[in-house]
Amino acid sequence: MTDTLAPSRPKAGPGGRRRPAGEVIADQRTTRFLAKRSMRRHRKAWAAVFAALVLTSLLLGSFALATLSAFAGHARVERYAATTAVVAGDQSTRYTAKPWGDPPTTVTAALTERVRVPRSLVPRIEAVEGVRSAVADDNVPLTVADGDGRAVPGRSTDSGRAPVSGHGWQVASLAPFTLRDGRAPATDREVVLDGDLAARAGARVGDRVQLQAYGSPVLYEVSGIAAPRGEGDSAGLAHQGTVFFTDAHARRLAGHPDTTDAIGVLAEPGVSVHALYPALRKALDEGTPAKDASADSRYEEDSAALRVLTGNGRGDPEFVESAPSRSALLMLLSTVCATVLMIALLVVASTVTQAIHQRAREMALLRAVGATPRQLRLTVGREVRGVAVPAAVLGAIGAVPVFLLLIHLLRARGAVPIGLELPTAYWLLATPVVTAVLTLVVARVSAAIACGRIAKVRPAQAMGEAATEPEQPGRGRSITGVVLLFAGLSSAGTAVLQYGELAAMAASTAAMALVIACALLGPWIARAALRVLGAPARKLGPGGYLAVAASQANSRRLGAAITPIVLVVAFVGVQLSAGATLDREGSRQAAAAMNATLEVTTDGPGIPQDAVDAVRQVPGVAAATGVMHSTVVLARRETGEPKLDRLPVIGVDPAALPATLDPDVSRGSLGKLGAGTVAIGEDRARSLGVGVGDKVTVRYGDGAAVAVEVAALYRRSLALGDFLFSTAELAPHVAAPLNRRVLVAEEPGGGDVRAAVERALGGSVLDVSVSRGPAAEHLESEDRGVGQVITVVAVSVIGVFTVISVLNTLTLIMVGRRQELALLRLVGSGRGQIRRMLTTEATLIVLIGLIVGGLAAAIPLTAFSFALAGSLPYIPPLQAGLIVLTMVVTTFVGCLVPAGSALRRKHPAGLGGR
Repeated sequence: MTDTLAPSRPKAGPGGRRRPAGEVIADQRTTRFLAKRSMRRHRKAWAAVFAALVLTSLLLGSFALATLSAFAGHARVERYAATTAVVAGDQSTRYTAKPWGDPPTTVTAALTERVRVPRSLVPRIEAVEGVRSAVADDNVPLTVADGDGRAVPGRSTDSGRAPVSGHGWQVASLAPFTLRDGRAPATDREVVLDGDLAARAGARVGDRVQLQAYGSPVLYEVSGIAAPRGEGDSAGLAHQGTVFFTDAHARRLAGHPDTTDAIGVLAEPGVSVHALYPALRKALDEGTPAKDASADSRYEEDSAALRVLTGNGRGDPEFVESAPSRSALLMLLSTVCATVLMIALLVVASTVTQAIHQRAREMALLRAVGATPRQLRLTVGREVRGVAVPAAVLGAIGAVPVFLLLIHLLRARGAVPIGLELPTAYWLLATPVVTAVLTLVVARVSAAIACGRIAKVRPAQAMGEAATEPEQPGRGRSITGVVLLFAGLSSAGTAVLQYGELAAMAASTAAMALVIACALLGPWIARAALRVLGAPARKLGPGGYLAVAASQANSRRLGAAITPIVLVVAFVGVQLSAGATLDREGSRQAAAAMNATLEVTTDGPGIPQDAVDAVRQVPGVAAATGVMHSTVVLARRETGEPKLDRLPVIGVDPAALPATLDPDVSRGSLGKLGAGTVAIGEDRARSLGVGVGDKVTVRYGDGAAVAVEVAALYRRSLALGDFLFSTAELAPHVAAPLNRRVLVAEEPGGGDVRAAVERALGGSVLDVSVSRGPAAEHLESEDRGVGQVITVVAVSVIGVFTVISVLNTLTLIMVGRRQELALLRLVGSGRGQIRRMLTTEATLIVLIGLIVGGLAAAIPLTAFSFALAGSLPYIPPLQAGLIVLTMVVTTFVGCLVPAGSALRRKHPAGLGGR
């Protein structure tokens, strides 16, 4: 082998010289030979690197695909498929602030309630050249029952039951729907059903169906059955159940005669969208600019100008909830993608470095017998390339099915709302290629850094450094680790003193800093742990003594072994415990807040306010309140950066509190809760710096910015949300003012109140149910569902990835100790003694890793829990036990299995072979 190595030669002069072609060819032959021999000899080490790189490429590719798909996501175009354009209000709100030392920054947030359009704009739009017709569309949520009163469920989709909505007959031309049977509705008691809804209701032309909107159920005659016409987008219009009324009756049912939800625009034949869009934009902006119906109450930075939507944008007014859901999904996927990238970089760098480090003596010997630094670097680069290229390609190929499985899982769990399209276009396939290249680059850079020290020092010095471990870790590494440790502890302390989002951000920063600090300070942590655990381990006999001696002689190796365990325990622990702690405390508060004994629910869109009033009149009912759900947007600053938080809120009848719901008021009085006032949770009030009697500006779901007076402060905000409104204040800002349910408190000795309520609602609410023991009112953020799915997927996938990293790291360490085990056998150590030594080492590794990882997770979690929940952190015992069991099994397998074949050999001298 030495015959192929180029002899050492003096460096080139200051001007340098061009290397002869013969030398370049010789270097290539040499590095090819050395790389081939090395990959054959170190098969297990490179197999571990290969597995880590495949998983890295696969995870990065699949989550990057999901993130880009969410970025390109859009609302499905169904009811407006035949339109050229749709005129609608701006469904977003804005906030501008000047960060510290930076120019002003503007952030936006999607609104969850419909921003309506003045109906008077229809003639103005129809007058535009090229417009064939403009149709005002009002969306009326409906509950449908057949003639006998049996409820008709919505169509089942991947994301749940599709809603049923009512519209004027003119809106049928926007899809377009055409009559398949019968005729158009001619009176207020006639309707046309879409074909799918009619089939599920078992209705034919001439039959009767019951429909309920915002009042009592009404009997209608089916005058016709309609079906979508055409191919492409129009072919899927049965996604939603659709009922058509006469135009006048639909307007009355909607309840807002001067405004409309959107205006669909149909172009003249031959007029393209490119020609019509500027004409519509000009007509809306000229003279008196057209503004949405909430323009007078919108926040000053918001745009009240109407939008002209074309292409996929036409689906936004149809599925208003798709934009907020898409932004929440995109934010969560981006966060997970960044976490995956950080962990992947750490795992790949650690695995490649460990694979190179175990060959330090071999590379030092090559330097001693004449290999040049260039040859050494090229050899390692060729080895890494030979492993990384197929691994990255294999991972990129596997990323596509994993991405499709992730999208299916999100839809199956209801994390993607009805109407939100997440594209799987062919151009997305370029993403795994990019992540594969990134994986390859990380592997090459890690290898170059790992062999850099041996390649640049003198051969004699390289041999000396490879023979023994340095007494102390590098100064730069140690200083960086101490700084990050201090930063993590400081962030945890800051989280205790903060509240709300600031506490969560500080705790997250603390967790990240502490995990990286543990990785950098691994040798120091190992030495400190051995001082505590060394004495008990030595009492276990020769095996324990050998284990402590081996660990003390190579604390860097022990630090490398515990680092991935710390990473797994800290990451998985933080992810699982943070949500579990808030859920547990929120559930406790919700159970304590619930005083009602009965609840009225429906599978339809909601319960009208008239039904709530009817329940109050039932004998034996002490108090009753409807529970109306919506959202508000709150503007704030986070370290100078502008932030817009979309928060879930409920509207209730203050007179029914606390008999039905008890928010646990600490200051003020719920008696003052009504129009123009609000009750606020204590933590949110502290973050806003407001108290009883102060004003706070909130932006309702329809974009209206209103300054409301604080009537009371309450403690149970984890259950009931940060803001509590009266129904009178919240209902005008809700697109469909229906109650999610009705809570009822009974009078003592009031008789069979449940049966009385059922009789009172028998003819006023379709598909109604009255039950005893109402479920707790636990208000969760709108992205809680998608957050739970993403968290479970991320924890599972990244957890498996890091567990494999633990196994790879330990396997590499044990493979690199073949000569050490052979030497122990040669000096007389028995197989049982070595096996007990390895068992003791595995025990030390898993104990230190679990303790340090647990502390790295517990410190920020404790700060987070005290700041947000006022309690200690909590993790379900089953999940905690699973983490511990997984780490124990993985550690023992990684320590014992690779050494098993060596211990089974009869001749110790052979242990130094392959």
